[in-house]
Amino acid sequence: MIISELNLKDFRNFSELNLKPDNAINIFLGRNAQGKTNILEAIHFISLGRSRASKYSELIRRGETSATIRVKFSKADVSHESAAELSAEKKSRRFLFDGNAIRFRDLVGMLNSVMFSPEDLFMFKSSPGVRRKFLDGEIVQASPVYYANLSTYNRLVEQKNNLLKKIREGLAAPDNLDLWNEQLAEMCAKVVVKRVQTVLKMSAPANSVQQNISGGKEILTVKYEINGLNEYDREELKNILPTDKIFDFEGVTKNLAEFYRKLFRAGKFSDIKRGSASLGAHIDDLKFFLNGEELKIYGSQGQLRTAALALKLSELQFLKSETGEYPILLLDDVMSELDRERREQLLHFLQREKIQTLIAATEKTYFPEESFGKIFRVRAGQIEE
Repeated sequence: MIISELNLKDFRNFSELNLKPDNAINIFLGRNAQGKTNILEAIHFISLGRSRASKYSELIRRGETSATIRVKFSKADVSHESAAELSAEKKSRRFLFDGNAIRFRDLVGMLNSVMFSPEDLFMFKSSPGVRRKFLDGEIVQASPVYYANLSTYNRLVEQKNNLLKKIREGLAAPDNLDLWNEQLAEMCAKVVVKRVQTVLKMSAPANSVQQNISGGKEILTVKYEINGLNEYDREELKNILPTDKIFDFEGVTKNLAEFYRKLFRAGKFSDIKRGSASLGAHIDDLKFFLNGEELKIYGSQGQLRTAALALKLSELQFLKSETGEYPILLLDDVMSELDRERREQLLHFLQREKIQTLIAATEKTYFPEESFGKIFRVRAGQIEE
């Protein structure tokens, strides 16, 4: 997957940008708040339909009412164009693919990208929701079916919570929960099994990167944690979930759905008392261990940085295994977080694997003298090679 051209119109601090990146590594140099990150954000937005902005209007250049992002790229050697149109007046976004308007759900997976920014360093010590978002964001780019299943599951949880509140207030009968629990168990199993499979696939490459960067001193283990279970349930679960990435997906999903049916039936009245669903994929977590010790508790700042980078690079490998191509890699101010040896190892890896990469950095000294592709200078929304 290669981006051949990026066009921005009134996006962030760019009034207009026409960029033709190199097929390999592209370095964007400049001081903070000059627009380097905005270039990466535009690509990531048209890839996943989301950004760090809380409102779409924040993506539009100050004083303007609309913005446009256009990306020309090749996928499986076929040329395509994705576009996003943002309106401040309508408070809306509109996506197009090869000139045709598409739904947001159809956008994801068209142009795959992986973005690593300093905020990712906080993932390990953030809430479980942040880690679930990381995992889900990885899977949806490779699986439209998972996106549909996750959306349906989240909608069912919301509807179940509304019903639980009504039952608690005496406005509905407890038996009304049975139908919702049946549907929820089926969809929850599909979401969890796909997450478990993905974690199994990404664990080995993540550990490989961690060991390479640490000189073989650190073993990184990633585990999917199903929360809210007692010891008896955990023992039963061991006989259901796979420990190898190759398994009978339908068979495991069927068994796990039955497992959740029993859990939901057993927790029916405690959920009514609470007014919310206490079990399911929406409360699960990812856990990370370094040499057997939990990373978020015992990991040093350097180990956290290395592990975050290892996870992002394992995401590259996962998407390639699922789609046949590496996604676009976006690195925002990552070089300042690594020492010289680790920076050079990363660049050589990207060159060797022929991964198109866009890197935002403040200092040219972060990069070796040898050529690694194109270097751009970014100043106040203007760019020059």
